[in-house]
Amino acid sequence: MAEVQLLGYWASPFSKRVEIALKLKGIQYEYIEEDIPINKSPRVVKYNPIYKKIPVFLHDGKSIAESLLILEYIDETWKEGTPLLPNDPYQRAMARFWAKFMDEKCLPEMLKLCYESNYEVRMKAKGELHELLKLLENELIKDNTNLFGEYIEIVSILITSWIGIIQEAVQVDILKKEEFPNICGWADKLMSRSFIKESRLPPRDKLLVFYKTYAKPLIKEVPQ
Repeated sequence: MAEVQLLGYWASPFSKRVEIALKLKGIQYEYIEEDIPINKSPRVVKYNPIYKKIPVFLHDGKSIAESLLILEYIDETWKEGTPLLPNDPYQRAMARFWAKFMDEKCLPEMLKLCYESNYEVRMKAKGELHELLKLLENELIKDNTNLFGEYIEIVSILITSWIGIIQEAVQVDILKKEEFPNICGWADKLMSRSFIKESRLPPRDKLLVFYKTYAKPLIKEVPQ
């Protein structure tokens, strides 16, 4: 077994987070593409028996799941190279706080907006997501996000990259530049950074086709 392996899926922002961190740190690794969300391979079930999902990070045969935990493990294990989390304890705490906010607050509403069958539930999710983005716009991005290290920028691809694909796939307009100039400006700046470019995010067109396959447009169906 290679010293470092990553079980991932090309369309997953959570897999991509780990890939970006590994490249930023200059860590050699073997990437193994899994057939998610269609099938859960015996390998994924073996190394992540609790959640049975990617990403799964393997280091000398030991497995770690959940992208936020993997990022911290990478940062603490490979001290050399670019640090992911800031050294200052307060800034580290705030980086973790906002990362958790994105995954525990924003992500569930994004998933409902994409995959929930009930129109009213999806509309409510759209409204909730809009309010959550306002909090990011006014509370996180107004500060210097560089204070929170590369960690928060890596985590933020869920918002700065993926949310644009999702809103186009379901035909809603949530992240408007005129309403969210801070988030959109942060996204533009982030996408121009060398470590993001070198990580090769999935092509937008390919991701859009993927999400359109699984997510339905947010249109109220009229009973026949």
